[in-house]
Amino acid sequence: MAVIHHTVLKPTKLELLTAWLPSRAWYSGGAEGPGLVRAGGFRLDDPEGEVGIEFIVVTDTSGDRPATHLVPLTYRGAPLDGAEHALVGTMEHGVLGQRWVYDGCHDPVLAAQLLALIQGTAEAQAQSVSDTPDRDVARSYTGDGAVRTDVGGSVTDDREGTDIRLAGGATLRVRRVLRPAPAEELPQGAVGHVTTAWDAPDGTRVRGLCAVLYDGPRA
Repeated sequence: MAVIHHTVLKPTKLELLTAWLPSRAWYSGGAEGPGLVRAGGFRLDDPEGEVGIEFIVVTDTSGDRPATHLVPLTYRGAPLDGAEHALVGTMEHGVLGQRWVYDGCHDPVLAAQLLALIQGTAEAQAQSVSDTPDRDVARSYTGDGAVRTDVGGSVTDDREGTDIRLAGGATLRVRRVLRPAPAEELPQGAVGHVTTAWDAPDGTRVRGLCAVLYDGPRA
């Protein structure tokens, strides 16, 4: 289990995201830049204990209406080869030193562990407490057999999310724009999914899809 260090980060995660989010295809905030507040999230463990994996939910209040985004991040102690385009920024961690922060959809460790979560071989962990499962995260898998976890194709963004093409032909869809929806409303062709809960702008607790697995290209 990953150990959560309660320490100083320079810059903070929200400061990094405030600078990075406007460059994303799925960002729809105001012209003055994001006004971000934390709304939820969870973590996954790297079996090798080297890479931090976090799914942050933030609500941006800068646009005409609040927009809630899912931002998967990975934290590394050294640069990830070939992933310069996916670098969100660097930060100084009060315990671990310099950390390279990546858009996790481009990090093979995150893709592998998100698939493991969907298939039931990994468990979501609380965002801010060590060794504590996150009971707000639910998953399902109805596919036939295990899916290859290595990324084998493109990683592409659109206005709503990111498609990660996997070596075996499957597609892992990460929802970047979160909306409350019943868990049973799965897209056609889905063989697995993850839902999570977050705090809506009005203070209520809501739930919706954050990742969907297809056994082939997404329709």
